[in-house]
Formats: sequence, structure tokens, C-alpha cells
Amino acid sequence: MVAPTGQGYVQQGLGAADIFSALYFGELRLDPADAGWEDRDRAILSTAHNTAVFYAALAERGMVEAEAIDGYCKDGSPFEINASERVGTTVEATCGSLGQGLSVGAGIALATRRRGSDSRTFVILGDGELQEGQVWEAALFAATHRIANLTAIIDYNRMQVEGDVAKVAALEPLAEKWRSFGWSVIDVDGHDIGALLEAFDRARQTADRPTCIVANTMPGKGVPEFEGILAHNLILPADAAARALAVLQP
Repeated sequence: MVAPTGQGYVQQGLGAADIFSALYFGELRLDPADAGWEDRDRAILSTAHNTAVFYAALAERGMVEAEAIDGYCKDGSPFEINASERVGTTVEATCGSLGQGLSVGAGIALATRRRGSDSRTFVILGDGELQEGQVWEAALFAATHRIANLTAIIDYNRMQVEGDVAKVAALEPLAEKWRSFGWSVIDVDGHDIGALLEAFDRARQTADRPTCIVANTMPGKGVPEFEGILAHNLILPADAAARALAVLQP
């Protein structure tokens, strides 16, 4: 999907693949036959440019046609590099300007709770976007209103477009920050499916506040030549794509 267009956030996608696998195949209540089901769980990709792994998860889950994502980043296709509601109901919110997703998620989660639904809302955030003030405004709001059906998942790969997150605007102590804002916080290895599923279960059982899952990840995970390289948007030549696929699908 990514290699033919020469576009896409390969390292971020590989680093977040385990998060999306656990979320879409172990946690979210979805109905591929009824994408607009009112009581579905909702996932919002606040890091909207990380769509390669997002669209792949939607296709594998049966929420979009697998052939459709071949249009990724091509003229006229709704499968743009930033997540867009043009795709359909399976993309819950159009994002792109970083920092907005948690506000949207808090509003959706509060609305579903008020109408008596047991639907849960998940927001996937990047660590770099936590430097946006709107994230913390939404965090305050969600804690104040005890929106327990809201879970934030931070893809903590310590990389952003300007370089090392800690050298741009340091986030640590990250877990303590979220706790001080009134959230339940779970720190996990973002590549441990079992730990992620356990974190989702703990979030579901937390009834008095929203939950933040800090998922520690490595950019490019699973492909040694990409792992840990500080490259925000890695252009993927055909030969590199072939080597990566050989590693991932031996």
C-alpha cells in the first residue's frame, strides 16, 4: 500500500502495529455488516497521518474493502494520507491538525454515555502531539466530567518531525502528568499484545475516571533496518519494501 505511492509513515505504522492489532482484534466492538451501529465502540486516530497501519487494520477487520486501500494517497481516493471521514463511518473523525482528537473523543464518549449506551471511545495519540495545549484542555475536561468510557492510547515512540521528542519539548514525567490531571494511567510495552489487552481490560473496569495507556513503542519495529531510525516520514523505495516484506512475511 505504501511503497507504490512513495508516501506514508512507515516507521510510525510499524511501531504502532501491535497497538492496532490488540485494539481492533481484541477489544473494539464493531460490526462489519453494520458500520454505523449506534452502540459500536469508536476509535479516533488523532495522529491522523499514521493512516497506513490504520487503514490496514480496518481492511483486516472487514470494515473497509481490502481492495479499496490500494487507492492510498492516489488522486480521487478517500484513503488520504490524513484520516478522513470521506472513507465512511469507519473513520469516526477527520483529523490532521495535531492535538484535536482527544477533544473529539471526549465529546463523543460523553454523548454516548448520556444516551445510556455502553459504547467506549478510544483515541490514539502520538507523543509529539502532546506538546499541543488542546490535548491538556481535553484531558482536564474528561477528568472533570469523569468520562470513564474514554481511553487515550499514547504511541510513545519518542520521535517527532523535528527529531527527538525529549529535545523538542520534554514530556517526562509523562505518567505522573496524566495522573495529576485526574486520569487512571497504565504504562505498558506497546509491543506486548497480552499487556495491551490487559490494559484495555483494566480501563474497562475503571468506572470513575478516564484512562490513559502509555504504550512504549519503537519506530520501525519488526524490520531491523528501520528500527529506531530517526526519520519521521520514511520514503520507501521498492527494494527496501521488498526486504521489509521478506522479514515480516518469511
